[in-house]
Amino acid sequence: MPMPAGVITAHEFDRLVAGDAATALEAGVRAVPASTYRWLEARCFGGDGDAPWIRPARWRGRPALQLTSHAGIVQAADGVRIEVLPKVGKAIAGGDASARRLLVAMLRCLPGFRHVRAGSAEQLALRMPLPEVFIAGFLDGVRGIVKRGLRSDYRQCVGNLPALRGKLLLGEQLRRNRLHPDRFFTAHDEFSSDRAENRLLHAALRRVLAQSSSRENQRLARELAFVFAEVPPSTAPAMDFARVQRDRGMAHYADALAWARLILEGCSPLPSGGAHAAPSLLFPMAALFEAYVARHLPAQLPALLHLAVQARSEHLVRHAQAQWFRLQPDLLLKQGTAARMVLDTKWKLLDSRSGSAARGYGLAEADFYQLHAYGHAYLRGVGEMALVYPMTDAFAAPLEFTFPHNPGLRLWALPFCLESARLHLPDALLPQLLQAG
Repeated sequence: MPMPAGVITAHEFDRLVAGDAATALEAGVRAVPASTYRWLEARCFGGDGDAPWIRPARWRGRPALQLTSHAGIVQAADGVRIEVLPKVGKAIAGGDASARRLLVAMLRCLPGFRHVRAGSAEQLALRMPLPEVFIAGFLDGVRGIVKRGLRSDYRQCVGNLPALRGKLLLGEQLRRNRLHPDRFFTAHDEFSSDRAENRLLHAALRRVLAQSSSRENQRLARELAFVFAEVPPSTAPAMDFARVQRDRGMAHYADALAWARLILEGCSPLPSGGAHAAPSLLFPMAALFEAYVARHLPAQLPALLHLAVQARSEHLVRHAQAQWFRLQPDLLLKQGTAARMVLDTKWKLLDSRSGSAARGYGLAEADFYQLHAYGHAYLRGVGEMALVYPMTDAFAAPLEFTFPHNPGLRLWALPFCLESARLHLPDALLPQLLQAG
């Protein structure tokens, strides 16, 4: 399905060049409008510092920009949005649609994105670009609130009224209405839907109407905005978010407000920054992959094993009674308090097919040194270790490595199936870990 106007789809490590976005280029190269290219270039060379998600490059002798290992949404100052998908979209069935659905599933593993609903968002990702998937999630949350009715509350209103209502403020009445006996300066409580939560949702709906390119999202946003017609949109979102009430009666607002914060504040781990800032939402894929594995791996473990994330108890060296260079593996399998296996996730595509061994399958020597140090620190030189990589057609079975000078340590390269969210372990490995105890 073609993307709506104003959305350009790219992948990690693609090169971007200035030109007509409709121009057909070679694989791994995307054309962006000249104004978008200048804005992106400023992110690389601007005074606000280099952006970690993009870097200068060359393509066929001309200047280019290259995306790095981040995925998500970049919105340029000219309104053009770049949807950056995981590179596995080029190596798995389903292409961009599957990569987009996978990214949505991975985002759900981050604490700030637990409001992304399983199933619905992933299905939308098959036919909508990522920005529209997020907008649809927000609209779905607002629709649920509207079905239950907007939450109203009493608020104190002070004013000069033509009729007595509430409490007469005598001091103000004497000062203001000595010559107007037909007026009453009063303070009264009014039951109103004008509260911070509704103002924020109305402001986000207006933002969506200005940004969405989807006819379906536009239609629903207009219908919902009509319900909020009596509520003024928030003009100070930061202040209104601070006023949001989190009591039990407001629990049904939580998901929609989480989306509204993204829409209104562009809450990104990597903000575009600078004088021409625009809301972007980009995620380091290495961190996303680690969170995805950490969320789903416990379901595969026997009852006696549990998963610890980002262990921090060991260091590489000791000097003058101080410990230096913390050793922090991504994941640690433990039985009680005893470490049984060290795992490190690597967002990298391996190729273990016949003929690739001479090139090392794409493995990095530095990762082996790193795991060797983890094995000595956490396993005391005896046990199992693993490097966990995304599973593809080119890497579908575990690889085993031993250390000739440390026969007590064994290292595996293990494929993690992104579709089923399962780690492919050798059959005997988990029972061996339990026997080690």
